[in-house]
Amino acid sequence: MAEEPRKRRKIVPEPGKRNILITSALPYVNNVPHLGNVVGSVLSADVFARYCKARGLNALFVCGTDEYGTATETKALEEKCTPQELCDKYYTLHAQVYEWFNIDFDIFGRTPTKQQTEITQDIFLKLYKNGFMQERTTTQPYCEKHKSYLADRFVEGECPLCGYNDARGDQCDKCGKLLDPLDLKNPRCKLDGATPVPRETKHVFLELDKLQPEIEKWFHDACAKGEWSSNGRDITGSWLKEGLKPRGITRDLKWGTAVPLPGYEDKVIYVWFDACIGYVSITANYTDEWEKWWRDPDNVQLYQFMGKDNVPFHTVVFPGSQIGTRDTWTKLHHLSTTEYLNYENGKFSKSRGIGVFGDSAKKTGIASDVWRYYLLSHRPETGDTEFVWKSFIDANNNVLLKNLGNFVNRVIKFVNAKFEGSHLPDYTAYTEPAFDSWKEEVNSLLKRYVEELEAVKLRAGLVTVLHISDQGNLLLQSHTLDNRLLDTQPEKCAAVLGLAVNLCHLLASVVEPYMPDTAASMNKQLNTEPLIIPDTWSADSIKPNHALGKADYLFKQIKPEKETEWREMFGGEEAKKAKEEEAKKKAAKKADKLAKKEKKKGEAGGQPSVESVEKGGAQKLSEPPKENGVDEVTEGVHQAALQTS
Repeated sequence: MAEEPRKRRKIVPEPGKRNILITSALPYVNNVPHLGNVVGSVLSADVFARYCKARGLNALFVCGTDEYGTATETKALEEKCTPQELCDKYYTLHAQVYEWFNIDFDIFGRTPTKQQTEITQDIFLKLYKNGFMQERTTTQPYCEKHKSYLADRFVEGECPLCGYNDARGDQCDKCGKLLDPLDLKNPRCKLDGATPVPRETKHVFLELDKLQPEIEKWFHDACAKGEWSSNGRDITGSWLKEGLKPRGITRDLKWGTAVPLPGYEDKVIYVWFDACIGYVSITANYTDEWEKWWRDPDNVQLYQFMGKDNVPFHTVVFPGSQIGTRDTWTKLHHLSTTEYLNYENGKFSKSRGIGVFGDSAKKTGIASDVWRYYLLSHRPETGDTEFVWKSFIDANNNVLLKNLGNFVNRVIKFVNAKFEGSHLPDYTAYTEPAFDSWKEEVNSLLKRYVEELEAVKLRAGLVTVLHISDQGNLLLQSHTLDNRLLDTQPEKCAAVLGLAVNLCHLLASVVEPYMPDTAASMNKQLNTEPLIIPDTWSADSIKPNHALGKADYLFKQIKPEKETEWREMFGGEEAKKAKEEEAKKKAAKKADKLAKKEKKKGEAGGQPSVESVEKGGAQKLSEPPKENGVDEVTEGVHQAALQTS
């Protein structure tokens, strides 16, 4: 049941209401988001949050930048600044990108806050007290020159597999294999070039294996009740089937939340543990009543949006941590995950200038709503999708302009031109059975739209919006709205206009989650306030004699020749080279796997490093190629770990 509208205010859960807490994956702060990053998390969450509010529901949309970790320290070294300066720079950049895309966060915060420290340390200590933490001795690269342990990314050297001389300690960028820094040939410290030596150090591990039975029970209940995306279910199920393992949650870094244990003064809590706690701390920065959102599972539903790489942090590590505290927590209800959005049959690459990134989309001069529409119509919900310039232009010219834009403009322009003061004529004096049938069809589509958005089927919902708009065009065509109808059957003409204008009002509301500026323009042209999305549409929200505003175009034609111009602007030649290199790399990797399949390598003595443990032994050189689903999923999560570390 749709609820009555509310004025914008500080949002806290309300007893007896449906309270919805919405998060999108916290973007890591050391890069510029590309279109795939945008649609995979923040844009998808924004659509759902706007839908909830357009239904009059009590919803809070929380996001912010994830700022701690190795990658921040590494990037700060590259840019010759402090981690704080780097985070300040990229926080501003991310905020500007999302503002341009019209992402309507209730708060867009940051992780390095007092609240983050307090809440993270509280969870950490409760897990420690409850017996879910274990201290382990690991072997870590140590730089004797500047007297510090080195995270994997701070070690570079020759890849033992392909011989690439600038491989990182966590992964080789040339052959793509995951590595252990102690396996690199001729290793060197990224900071000063000195040769690191292996040295033992202590770290704390979260014993997820002890929590597995409880995590597994929660998972089966939550994914069924919350109707998770299939890829989210599959990835989580694969982890559980393989068996959870202890994961290191401390690192020898300076940039992070302090470990609240004696003897760990030179270490920090790692982002694999505390990144998801950022949702809680950012909410605490939004309101002192944050516990009403995060400690009331009976009255709050948590919806989380992310790309598939981030799934295990949200479905295993974070809920496992919540369970292990023995406190009451609001846990994940619905998980919405996406696959990959690719660019012109290749990959996005900021370093090579391939693809459209968040800070460059506006350079095309195309409104953000058109970008939102195209990205959401190609949201990779069940498989990878492609951004293609020709398709982008066609979507604007042949779908938005000819369907939605044409209908709204034709209706409002007709009222402007034919009725004094643009007053809507009395449409109540005439009706016919065809009108009732038409309204039934619109209501059937409205019901479908609500069901699709409730199930977070965002692409399907957008298709249904256009079907509703189709009904508007069908109404005008089947009853021939023109001067002759006005002259010969003025009462019928008024009735058609009444239905059409009211459909424009409904359309503005169902369009708004996807294209907010377009919806605002429609309501301005209708000279009215937004309509709360109803359960049943009665076609009378705009009354007879209401004065409409002035007609304006919702969309503009894009010239076909822009396709070539934009493709070149966003990495035409580089994209061709990248595809050729990728083909060669795949061929080389295939040959390498065959050549090395039987080769074995003796392991170095001592305990593996804490980061090596996270990589399951960092794909030891003697391992055969991965051939099963569990390995594939694990590999995908390795990528997630690398991206968020």
